Amino acid sequence: MTQETQRYLDEHAAAQRLKVAERTLQRWRSTGDGPPFIRAGLRRVLYDVEAIDAWAAARTFAHRAEELARAAA
Repeated sequence: MTQETQRYLDEHAAAQRLKVAERTLQRWRSTGDGPPFIRAGLRRVLYDVEAIDAWAAARTFAHRAEELARAAA
């Protein structure tokens, strides 16, 4: 794989990277809860690896109290 093809993941690969079902990604797209996505065609959805990682990092907590504190803010 070239550097360019590794930058974008299809839905299946993105779901594997996040360890969630593809259906979960589909639901997140409709609710706006998931990582940003690219509509590359009528039925083609891609995810930027850096955007996935940034999205996951923003949801990383040291403990439950930190998660609750961020949610309250």
